[in-house]
Amino acid sequence: MWGSSAGIRTGRRANGTGPATGRPQISLSSMTASSRALGPVRGYRDLVVWQDAMDLVVTIYRTTAKFPKEERYALVDQLRRAAVSVPSNIAEGHGRSRTGDYLRYLSVAVGSLMELETQVQIARRLGYIVEDQEKGLLESSAVLARMLAGLIRALRRRLAQRAPTPDS
Repeated sequence: MWGSSAGIRTGRRANGTGPATGRPQISLSSMTASSRALGPVRGYRDLVVWQDAMDLVVTIYRTTAKFPKEERYALVDQLRRAAVSVPSNIAEGHGRSRTGDYLRYLSVAVGSLMELETQVQIARRLGYIVEDQEKGLLESSAVLARMLAGLIRALRRRLAQRAPTPDS
């Protein structure tokens, strides 16, 4: 639906799709454009921002598995829901037929990232994660936020180029 004609180029990681490959985990902040094979976007799975958001979900699930049992239906559930919301909204927005709808779903994904960051900071204050874990999760979130901001800017430019001018 949102193919390469959108002017947005992305690709898959050079080392696979993340932790499920059995290869060493790569931090989102260490990934660079040169380490990704760029290609046309055929679907939401081709978006690097979606791939990285999926990796963050796995990291959040693994991290929260170590939280105290009494947090299972509280902070653990909130962290997991916020994390899952990010790639889910990227995918759902990509599947919409209107650019404006896509932008709204990307905005929700950004909001979910901010929610996740807040919950990570709460987990740190409660002593459920150590400082290094907090820094890593917040950095991953910041990288995703920048990627989403770039995608949003590109889609807004595309939308503006298609908008009729008052003279036409």
